[in-house]
Amino acid sequence: MLTKRIIPCLDIKDGRTVKGVNFINLRDAGDPVELGKAYAEQGADELVFLDITATVEKRKTLAELAKRIAQNLNIPFTVGGGIGSIADVEILLDSGADKISINTAAVKRPELITELAKSFGNQFVVLAVDTRFDGTDWFVYLNGGRTATTIKTIDWVKEAQERGAGEILLTSMNHDGTKNGFAVELTAKISENLSIPLIASGGAGTKEHFSEIFTTGKADAALAASIFHFGEILIPDLKLFLKQKNIAIR
Repeated sequence: MLTKRIIPCLDIKDGRTVKGVNFINLRDAGDPVELGKAYAEQGADELVFLDITATVEKRKTLAELAKRIAQNLNIPFTVGGGIGSIADVEILLDSGADKISINTAAVKRPELITELAKSFGNQFVVLAVDTRFDGTDWFVYLNGGRTATTIKTIDWVKEAQERGAGEILLTSMNHDGTKNGFAVELTAKISENLSIPLIASGGAGTKEHFSEIFTTGKADAALAASIFHFGEILIPDLKLFLKQKNIAIR
């Protein structure tokens, strides 16, 4: 049985960690490398660093930050934001990243998933999916949640798996930053349609939300930001709680 993973996520803007609600109203949460070090010491299984403005502002990818992270951390980390080519990925690999996350560029040109999987291996390619429920179905959003598409989320994750994505990072925009719980039904539905790991993101507010997303939601990993950044839940306490619930945790 695969153990479940706890993954703090650090959204980066202008070199600082930020956190908002429903993708807006951002506030500063500290230096990403210092936060990352603290999470590694607390027992986080992995970290995700996402430059949330990279796609919009067409900024260079996170190479310099990745180097700093690699020099200071001993746990796997994923970086994403503005990655659109094999060359972008090579820079990040050389800088020490363990995995890369792609989102907008993959939707605009799905062949990118296949190219990266063939060049670097499926396990290196994480497809991030920002999704919103519009009253009828869940649809994919691009550019940090700013741009709607007519692509149904379930169709996109299945295609991404076929093209070689090694993992899906699913963020519910409806739940993001609300602390009211993850999108449990959606996560379970998507998990049932995938054979690759699924990371649930958006809505964590209590320890019970994590146990729910791992059991009812069938997620392989759970990602959260503000509850960790602002000390509302400590990772050792969360892991102890989940072990007491008989959830296999690293």
